[in-house]
Amino acid sequence: MPSLESIAVKQYLKAYAASQPAGFNLEASRKGLEMLASLTPIAPDVKVEKTTVEGIPAEWVAAPNAVEDRVFLYLHGGAYILGNCNTHRGIAAKLSRSTSSKVLLPEYRLAPENPFPAAIEDAVQAYHWLVSSGYKPEQIIIGGDSAGGGLTLSTLLSLKESGDELPALTVLISPWTDLEGTGESMETRADADPWLKSEASRATPVLYIGDLDRRTPLVSPIYANLEGLPPMLVHVGNDEILLSDSVRLVDRACAAGVEVSFKVWEDMWHVFHTFEIPEANQAIDEIGEFVNQKFKVNV
Repeated sequence: MPSLESIAVKQYLKAYAASQPAGFNLEASRKGLEMLASLTPIAPDVKVEKTTVEGIPAEWVAAPNAVEDRVFLYLHGGAYILGNCNTHRGIAAKLSRSTSSKVLLPEYRLAPENPFPAAIEDAVQAYHWLVSSGYKPEQIIIGGDSAGGGLTLSTLLSLKESGDELPALTVLISPWTDLEGTGESMETRADADPWLKSEASRATPVLYIGDLDRRTPLVSPIYANLEGLPPMLVHVGNDEILLSDSVRLVDRACAAGVEVSFKVWEDMWHVFHTFEIPEANQAIDEIGEFVNQKFKVNV
């Protein structure tokens, strides 16, 4: 059974979604995401330090238990058109504590001002910057939520193509892997999803990729050759329209020989990890267990 807290949040999200005016307003959507994020401030013991990564604004987010020789490169979600450090500092703080890692949270360039492949270029640059700063690939975790999950995969594919040594682990939270929107859950979970709408999810990619084929592997990674990618953990909610994006990704990754840990969370929605509910705490803890087990660290 879902917790009372999660039921309350789901009702709030439904009411919030219903209150939004018809049509799409980019500036209003950006401000709305920041408003939602402001409802969950970070713990006071988490250290936040602003920095730049080859000209890209970013933040270091570190819980007190973060070890110096491990870093989590976290790529935020927001359909490639929304999101920044303000909107994702909270989940970065949670992940820092659970994974005992310093989190680097870059503000990669957003569309439509900077369309494809700007986000990928910035994410690749952030990874190269970490390596040039002294972090070894085996000390780096890479991950993200929603579009940030898709961007994580596109970054790994780009690094693989260029012959770079890949990070140790991948963490994907409700990854957006099919910008064409062909997954069956776009219809079967449409009524259950309290937040995302199928029509909007199929309409917004044009702001990022224009007329580019939506099956381009760096756009929709479910069409990519995933062979050789690092071990990955994938979390997704059972009540979200992007459920099929995760299911099909996991099927293709397993078929390509990638080590995958996959969990579908009952009664949960898109990137529920960001909210202050028991299920989110459990999910964040499980991500920490996955990471620390791979690094063979007891916490």
